[in-house]
Parts: sequence; structure tokens; C-alpha cells
Amino acid sequence: MISEKVYGRSYPQGATVYPTGVNFSLYSKNAEAVELLLFDDVDDARPARVIRLDQRLNRTYYYWHTFVGGIGAGQIYGFRVYGPFSPENGHRFDGHKILLDPYAKAIVVGRNYDREAAVKPGDNCGHAMKGVVVDPDDYDWKDDYPLKYRYANSVIYELHVGGFTKHPTANLPDDKRGTYAGVVEKLPYLKDLGITAIELMPVQAFDEQDVMPPLTNYWGYNPVAFFAPHVRYSSDKSPLGPVNEFRDMIIACHKAGIEVILDVVFNHTAEGNHTGPTFSFRGLENEAYYILERDKSLYANYSGTGNSLNANHSVVQRMILDCLRYWVDYMHVDGFRFDLASVMSRDDEGRPLKNPPTLWAIDTIPEIAHAKIIAEAWDAAGLYQVGSFAGDRWAEWNGRYRDDVRRFVKGEDGVVRALASRILASPDVFTDPKREPNRSINFITCHDGFTLNDLVSYNEKHNHANLEGNRDGMNENYSWNCGVEGPTDDPKIERLRLQQIKNMLTILLVSQGTPMLLMGDEIRRTQAGNNNGYCQDNELSWFNWGDMDAHKKLLRFVTGLINFIQHRAIFTHEQILCTGESLTEPHLLWHGVRLGKPDWGDASHSLAFMLSYPEKDEKLHVMLNAYWKPLLFELPPLLETQVWHRIVDTSLSPPNDFRRLETAPAHANGIYKVKARSVVVLMMKKLH
Repeated sequence: MISEKVYGRSYPQGATVYPTGVNFSLYSKNAEAVELLLFDDVDDARPARVIRLDQRLNRTYYYWHTFVGGIGAGQIYGFRVYGPFSPENGHRFDGHKILLDPYAKAIVVGRNYDREAAVKPGDNCGHAMKGVVVDPDDYDWKDDYPLKYRYANSVIYELHVGGFTKHPTANLPDDKRGTYAGVVEKLPYLKDLGITAIELMPVQAFDEQDVMPPLTNYWGYNPVAFFAPHVRYSSDKSPLGPVNEFRDMIIACHKAGIEVILDVVFNHTAEGNHTGPTFSFRGLENEAYYILERDKSLYANYSGTGNSLNANHSVVQRMILDCLRYWVDYMHVDGFRFDLASVMSRDDEGRPLKNPPTLWAIDTIPEIAHAKIIAEAWDAAGLYQVGSFAGDRWAEWNGRYRDDVRRFVKGEDGVVRALASRILASPDVFTDPKREPNRSINFITCHDGFTLNDLVSYNEKHNHANLEGNRDGMNENYSWNCGVEGPTDDPKIERLRLQQIKNMLTILLVSQGTPMLLMGDEIRRTQAGNNNGYCQDNELSWFNWGDMDAHKKLLRFVTGLINFIQHRAIFTHEQILCTGESLTEPHLLWHGVRLGKPDWGDASHSLAFMLSYPEKDEKLHVMLNAYWKPLLFELPPLLETQVWHRIVDTSLSPPNDFRRLETAPAHANGIYKVKARSVVVLMMKKLH
């Protein structure tokens, strides 16, 4: 019950719906005046109603609040906040700008929205994004519940909501293409592939105009409203449409047995540097929300995007924790991947903290204890914390895994010892012996960099379409084009490229740790050599469903291999494998072309290992040959009642490149000839 019918109260933050109206609460320490603006339409140049908050009656400590009767969910609103504009002191108040509520659960973006209007002097009322009042309880979840899969049982698929179904070949109605509803239509594909979790690239509302015209921001790593689902990904264009359509997608994913992990960006915002727009945070309390330089008119830039969120400020920490709780409690997501999470370990002067309070708080808050939390444990200023990230339960993207597998398959010298560590879930990186190995998120490709097809098709990046003179994107990709730059009709090169793709996918899926695939790698999605498609919202980046037929043999290979590992206990073990013989415990034994003699030398390009789980009667032998000539590998001896059977040989043509255990051919010889640049997986099977 609101005690003050007009004055409201300071908690909860944001807009809270009650039977008789809505309570609004906003944090601003140094504001001198605040106005709440109510709109009938997003494009209105003037508000339908302006409520000026009284500094004595509508302010408690640093919180400005009011209660407005007779309104409810769906109400469009914004704020004007007045105060000192003195950048040298860290203040950037601008009473001419319409500000988003940091706690807005939905936003609307009108046809007249203009980012530049939030940069230029003057009023931007008719050109601003605005908040929408949401009643989080007003939705029927139909007994939906979190799936709570273990990492050990997970196969993650990094997916872009827009790009997944926007291509005409998706064969969806135009209004569903590139939307949450579009994802629902394609869930059978993901389920058949064997995916257990989709990791959605940013769906927190972001500014699509935050790039050089005429391009648009495609990836979405520039948030404007952390609590609100992105508007354009909704086929329902009503003010509350994106919220409900997102929830519908969650229910459908859970029914399909697929978790949803959000890629969240709490390291910076779309407001950019000191020349950027005023959307929300800088116009509310600039010095609280951002890490500033000693010259407080400038922003620290640990994110590479112009600003850095001050994550360990108490107000920002509370917002982040409230946001995570909201997405779990009211939107039913299953986890989070934190973009450039190391920025969140810095204090208000940018210094890395030994025990960052916000990261530890995320680690321990009970409301999200069941949710996955995954860190990209580095930032754009050189802070690299993979293996030393704060907290007890974080999983981490393993960038070392990506690089070392690429280098080995490419054929570089001096990589075998490092590769062995990556296969074993990187115990040299994650040194805590109690740490579950599956909290190493292994990947070879992700949104940031070449697709898997382009990794074997290009030696150099080709980012000219980004209009940055090919200066953007990573220069060191550890890629090899197999002899020709870009597309080719040469059957030998095409055969080698496909073989290299299968090599990397096989290594990924037989390694200890949790595998993550990039959207479309299973059907050779290409970006024509562009390794930084952040601004390419077009067919260059989209999933081309027509490629399913063209690359159905690779799709069969990937699907079969995922299914194979999901039914092997050795790949769902939750402890680090011992690397010695054991009669009872799951273990791994290293070999080379000769048994018990792995070649760790710099000139070595081969490795073999046997995985054994005595209790489950499982034995696998994996042989990796990145050398450019065939090699003869000795096979571990088996009992008289046991025979090796070939599951994978990437040098063979389909369907022999992958065979299910039930139909896998026996290999009774004690030697296996592993062809040049290929991978072989054998599994022990008992004679009947």
C-alpha cells in the first residue's frame, strides 16, 4: 500500500504497478529538479502530462519518487533531470534531453528516433527512446520452470536472434523473420542438432544507430536499457509486445529442452565517450554510473567503446543485481554470459580489484544460484583474467582453447603440449584442483572473429564493408586458407577445407569442458572473410537456411558427433580426469604414434590419447594428425572380447566420416593409418 498517494516512495526502483496507479523512483544524487513526462505516443513532440517532483516531498535521500494514479502497464514515460553541467567536475545534466529510466522493463523506439538529437544541444522529445510501464506479474507462465542442466550435459550454441531467421530462406512470414517468434519456429532444428542451450547475443535494448551511417549496429553490444528486451526483435510492435514475445520464446525453448543464456553487457553503454549522446545514465548521475579519468570531463575506456560502467559503485552494483534477478525471476532465463567481464573488476579509478564486490555478489546472490554465469574474463585494455577470475562458481570463455586448437590444426610448430592441456580442460589455466572442468567454455569460433568456414578459407580479414578501411577486427586469426584466398572451385582445396572444419569440430567435442558452437558453423556459414560483422545486418551475417541442403553432409557429421558424446559418460564427468592408469576412476592416457610415447617436441604435429571410464566400461582412442603426411598410430591393446570400432575418420567421405557405434566398422589391426591433416576416433565395443 502506497503511504503517500502523491509523493510515492523510493523503493522499488523504476516503475512499479499497483491497483490504483504506478510508483516511479529514480536515483540522482546531484539533480536539482526532476520531471516525470507521460506520453500518449512514442513520437509525440510534447508529453501529454508533466509532473514536476518537489525536492522536499518527492525526494528521499538521493531517490526521486512520485505516485501517479489512474495509469498502469503500457504507459509511455520518460524523465527530464536538471542539474549542473560541469564536465570538469563529472556532471553532465541536460534538462533538454528525455532520459530513459535505468530500470525501464520495456522501451519504445519511434519512427522519428534520432541518436544525433541526443547529442546536439536542445530538446529531443520527439526523437527520443522512451520507457514503458510493465507489470511483471501480468503473464501466464503455464508452469514453465528452469531446466537447470549441468555444464557437463550442455552443448551451447551462440545465436543472434535477428540473424537466425532474417534471411528469406527461413521461409517465415515477413513479420516473424528476425524475431523472438522466429526463433520459436526454428527450435526443431536446434533440438535435432543436439543443442541444450542457446546463448543469445545481446537482447537487452540497444541503439541500432550507434555506428557509422549508413550501417546499423547488428551485434547489439551497446545497451541503453538493461531490463528491457530489444524492440526490433519482436513481431508484436505494441508497447508491451517485446516483453511478452520474449517470454513466449522462453516457454517454447524450455518445452524443447533448450536453455536460454543471455549475453549481457554491464561493462559500458551506448552513450559513448564525451562526445556521445545523453540517453539516461550520464544525464542522471554521470560520476556514479561511469569510471571517469582524472580529467573528469573524459571517460575511462576499458571496453573499447568509449566508456566504462562503474560496476563497483553501490548504486550500479544494485542495478546490476536487480537486473539479473529480474531476468531470472520474471523472464525465466537460465543464465548469463558477461561481455568483457573484467571491466567489472575495476574500481572507480579503473584499478583492478583483488576481490571485486560486484562479481562476488553475482556469484553468491541466492535468487540466481541455479543460473549459469559465464565470464568473458578479459577487457579491451589488456586485463586478462582467464583462470584467475573472481568468485567460486563462474564458468569462463576459454580464449586459450580457441587459439591453441586453431594453431594445431593449422599446422604450427610447438603447439602439441598446449593442445594437450586444452583437451584436458586447461588445468594449466584453471589451476584449482577442485574446479569442475566443464566450467571451461571451449570454443573455436564465436561472433567475434572468423566463422569456421572462413577460418579455413582466408588468411587475412576482409572488413572493407565496415567502412573503416579494413583497420577493425583482429589481425591475428590463426587461420589458413588451404591454398587459395576465398571461394574456390578447386575440389582438392574444398575437400581439405571441409576436412579441417571436421578436425576442429571433432577436437572441440571430444575435449573435456563445455563446448560452444557458433551459429551456422555446422552448415559452413560464411561472412566472406569479414571477421568483425558488428555492423553487417544483412545476408553477410544472417543464417542462410538454403545452405542446409548444400552442406547437409557436414550437418549430419556434427549432429551425429554431438549425439555420440551426449551418450558417453566420459564426456559428462564432473571431475578433472587423472592422467594415469586406474582400474576404477575415469582417466586419460597420452600417446603418440607409439603407445605411451607422446611427442612433445616443437616439431611434433600429432597426438593421441585414450579416454577410459572403467565403471561404465567405456574406452575411446583419439588420434590427431596435423602433419601433412599420413602417420601410422599404434593402438592400445584390448581384451580378447573387445574390438576397436571406428566412429570418426575425418579423411573419409560421408557417410564413413562418422558412424554411430551401432554401425561402426571394426578395426582389428593394432595399427591405424591416420591420413594427413585428419582426426580419428575409435571406441571399444565388446564382441557378442
